[in-house]
Amino acid sequence: MRTLSGLARPFALCLIILALSGMRAPALDYPSKPVHFIICFAAGGPNDITGRLFGQYLSEHFGQQFIIENRVGAGGNIGMQSALSSAPDGYTIVFVGPNNFINATMYEKLPFDFIQDSAPVAGTMKLTNVLEVNPDMPVKTVAEYIAYAKANPGKINIGSGGVGTSPHMSGELLKAMTGINIVHVPYRGTAPALIDLLSGQLQSMYDNLPGSIGHIKSGAIRALGVTAPTRVAALPDVPAIGETVPGYEADVYYGISVPKGTPPEIVAKLNEGVNAVLKNPKLQTRIHELGAEPMPMSPSEFGKLVQSQTVKWAKVIKSAGLKTIQ
Repeated sequence: MRTLSGLARPFALCLIILALSGMRAPALDYPSKPVHFIICFAAGGPNDITGRLFGQYLSEHFGQQFIIENRVGAGGNIGMQSALSSAPDGYTIVFVGPNNFINATMYEKLPFDFIQDSAPVAGTMKLTNVLEVNPDMPVKTVAEYIAYAKANPGKINIGSGGVGTSPHMSGELLKAMTGINIVHVPYRGTAPALIDLLSGQLQSMYDNLPGSIGHIKSGAIRALGVTAPTRVAALPDVPAIGETVPGYEADVYYGISVPKGTPPEIVAKLNEGVNAVLKNPKLQTRIHELGAEPMPMSPSEFGKLVQSQTVKWAKVIKSAGLKTIQ
């Protein structure tokens, strides 16, 4: 019996090693098939533009296609719910933006808890929003916009990519700090809002800079100010809103997450891939052209950023007296 027992121990040990090897094999081979990359806003908007950019470089890096899927609605919540309810196997990743930090407080009842139900993967870029108007609107500066709004209370509309998005909150922050009365018009993404701004159906809007920079440079729309604390290199002649409204600041952070429970080996491999493509000079040039900065981070660093931004926007929402939305 002692001989059999002695044989059983190494046999059992071999089984354990084989089992662990089998568990790690998917991570070692990852990705062995296309990866679904969910963007929670409409095609053509800033999230879509930057998400597709990273999808292209990640496809080249990993040798597997990262397929962009736009799932829009409810300030990005529909797409995020879809992503977080997917299998935690690394074959569904999701684009993360400020709306995810904001919605945790803005919405009274969500079918998910972003921080609890997701695993942070990596940061991608830091950028700014921009306050812009149709050229027919008789204002050329932030100060003139504020004065015009005060002279015409409730008569100026301002679009955004949806309730709880960073463009929406940028507008609410301006309202709270200046006392102006402007009417918020939420869209299913900033791309359709931009169409209405270009046609004159919308007077003003906030947008993530990548979504509007081409139209700004062509003169199709007029940029009044950026939400970053200082001017940005891509639009050096456009002042920071804080130059007119001291203390005004609303930076924008983008990143990638996966459903909670995704194997840490796969998270690490995705993180390595994102940080590797962020070193690509061509991608860096494109990021700078969009008015942004590369933001390489470890999963834990990005997780801490998500938590700190969630706390920041919770304070803004409450201090502005905004109502939660179901």
